Amino acid sequence: MSVPIKATMEKIPGGMMLIPLLIGALLGTFAPDSAKFFGSFTGALFTGGTTILAVFYVCMGASIDIKATPYILKKGGVLFGSKILFAIIIGVVAGRFMGELPINGGLLTGLSVLAILAALNDTNGGMYMALMGQYGKPKDVAAYSVMTLESGPFLTMITLGVAGLSAFPWQALVGAIIPLLLGAILGALDPAMRKFLSSAAPVLIPFFALALGFGLNLGQVVNAGLLGVALGLFVLIGGGAVLFFADKLTGGSGIAGLAAATTAGNAATVPMLVAAANPAYAPAAGPATVLVAASVVVTAIGCPLMVAWYAKRLRTKDAAASPEVAHAV
Repeated sequence: MSVPIKATMEKIPGGMMLIPLLIGALLGTFAPDSAKFFGSFTGALFTGGTTILAVFYVCMGASIDIKATPYILKKGGVLFGSKILFAIIIGVVAGRFMGELPINGGLLTGLSVLAILAALNDTNGGMYMALMGQYGKPKDVAAYSVMTLESGPFLTMITLGVAGLSAFPWQALVGAIIPLLLGAILGALDPAMRKFLSSAAPVLIPFFALALGFGLNLGQVVNAGLLGVALGLFVLIGGGAVLFFADKLTGGSGIAGLAAATTAGNAATVPMLVAAANPAYAPAAGPATVLVAASVVVTAIGCPLMVAWYAKRLRTKDAAASPEVAHAV
């Protein structure tokens, strides 16, 4: 008897991340002592998220191609730089009003600068590559090799510091990027290691998601509600507009910019890692994790629809401009 577990999970946007996250949250809410009760490897599975993530970022780093062509560097660099610059501007503005702590009352309860930046700073690479493979050019797909530098808490830590909020000791900043650099070096030295390590990254996603979920309480998920949806729409529309115009200004069609207007599934791990590096963000970490997870879902659903709509609009415009070509096709 065969049960299509993997195929079923993949039908849900971000399912490999979100379903284990929910299972972990159920355990953490209704059986919070289960990690201590079972101990040993089971306890480590529920609580070892940071260790699993360290391995994950080594594997992600191995996928970075240091010898990328000039076009890939240009395209990926523009999208990467635009996204980070937009996050810095938002972080500076929001930091003046919120500080490190989450909002504690009203419709925005749980929202924090940490949640906003974590949602903005990391692109869903699988979705970007899939969309560009369908609507873009092969070399546009490869541009994601530059954007993999977004992975992990390093850039969010930098952005929080630039925004004038609590800074991080240099050891924490360096420690946050060493696993990624280690993977990049191994991948550059040996193509076989790049293939070996980068292929392992997807396998680790459900495991760190389970451990991450175990530290949550489902009451936080309920509280996220529409606020999580709003955060996802902000990433999709606000971030998408910035990336769209940046892509256009560098000679692109705008499709690559729209395809990068997402939140990666592993971005939900960033609040926890940031709080581990600086306890000032601990009160914001739980609510931020839930909000970022909601942004993952919203952007995973909305981004393909937005890109498909715009690609169809471009085709219609091109056909109207060259009717004889359209007729020949």
